[in-house]
Amino acid sequence: MSDIQPLMIAGGEFFPGQSGEVEIVAGQLPSGNKVSILAHVFRAYTPGPTVLFLAGIHGDEINGVEIVRRCLDQDIFKNLITGTVIAVPLLNVYGFNNLSRNVHDGKDVNRSFPGTQKGSLASRIAYGLSKNILPHADLVVDFHTGGRGTYNYPQIRYNTDDARAGAAARSFGAPLILSNRPPAKSLRRSAFKHLDLPVLTYEGGENMRYDALSIDVGIAGVKRLLQTQGMLADTPQDKLKPPVLVTASVWVRAGRAGLFQWSKKSGFPVRKGEPLGVIADPRGKLPPKRVLCPRDGFMIGHANAAVVSQGDALFHIGYVTPPPAEAGVAAKE
Repeated sequence: MSDIQPLMIAGGEFFPGQSGEVEIVAGQLPSGNKVSILAHVFRAYTPGPTVLFLAGIHGDEINGVEIVRRCLDQDIFKNLITGTVIAVPLLNVYGFNNLSRNVHDGKDVNRSFPGTQKGSLASRIAYGLSKNILPHADLVVDFHTGGRGTYNYPQIRYNTDDARAGAAARSFGAPLILSNRPPAKSLRRSAFKHLDLPVLTYEGGENMRYDALSIDVGIAGVKRLLQTQGMLADTPQDKLKPPVLVTASVWVRAGRAGLFQWSKKSGFPVRKGEPLGVIADPRGKLPPKRVLCPRDGFMIGHANAAVVSQGDALFHIGYVTPPPAEAGVAAKE
């Protein structure tokens, strides 16, 4: 063992075949409590790639936390035959404790990468991950959900110009794959820019609400990805439908305020002019207003909110080869 170098993560030493935990202090609250990042590390005896599974960048996005927690509970990572897995089930502890997407000052951790050691709490959390964990990874899977009252159909997003991430996205086996440009200062963009590190963003369900489909797809995707990487012994046995591939998306927004009901939900193709839902006047003075689909595509997200304001996002339509004026970044990552 003397000629074998351990994996050093935040002061923790992990030789081949060893597993354990490390804790990275990222900040402190007024109460004196520490804001820390807990990482579970699993190393096989045989060298191989290092994959980071990360959840809870947004503290109210529970499905991702549950996916990583169940993978730990089911001992999936203890059966590695090659390589290393680093699992961080909850990055934004402050947001989780306060049922919040962000930290106390409203800053978004996933708009704060790569972060700084002397910046805001969000920036310090991003820095703790960027400095101590990301340099060890060869691939990252970052778990998210839709925002408040917004459901995302289970999907993998990856950088359009990263072929490695594209191959990994296909091996994950989500029913929808979105190739796009990530938001500025997000983990996905920062890791690729500064570390040449491919990152997959998994989206499934909505915040503060369990979604069985999104959780099951996420856990199956973790297993399938590790199997494809040669890190787990079993090979995928399930026959998957070919994924829906989209390269851009557009939001359909409320033309007026009122009571909203959708008639078409996520996970299905849509056609231009098709009715998607209706907005009713709560006073009963105006006739209901239909919401029509603006183009052919695939429904990748929809609002579950019953009361909407004018301009609220109602439906998220994915499509291929967008007109340049409509191309953009998918929201809520």
